[in-house]
Amino acid sequence: MSVDSTGMAARLGIKPGMVVQELGWDEDADEDLRDAVIDLSGGEMVDEDTDEVADVVLLWWREDDGDLVDALVDAIASLADDGVLWLLVPKSGRPGHVEPGDVTEAAPTAGLSQTSSISAAKDWSGIRLVTPKAARTRR
Repeated sequence: MSVDSTGMAARLGIKPGMVVQELGWDEDADEDLRDAVIDLSGGEMVDEDTDEVADVVLLWWREDDGDLVDALVDAIASLADDGVLWLLVPKSGRPGHVEPGDVTEAAPTAGLSQTSSISAAKDWSGIRLVTPKAARTRR
């Protein structure tokens, strides 16, 4: 694994001991990024069947994966109050690319705020989504 991929996991805010949930994995997911997340967190990622509360959710999403709002709502079900959801989408020009406007529309409908975007891996962009602080205090 490269130093670069470890840096990618750190840019996602992954820290030792964090519970990271992974959703939407498919063969096109970036294995270097996945390995870096596992190495940095110190444990395997959990899937949708977990009972654990996740500090970070990684959601791999492609244009034809279905309804993004539904996926985001499902993805935050086990997210900690101060947790972060990283929506990982193929970069522009890659198969399955998701238009930024689709995310901008879907996030607030799912009760999320978009805070930043990064280049998460060679073929993937990461969009950081959080539950707004006001919504957290009401839950």
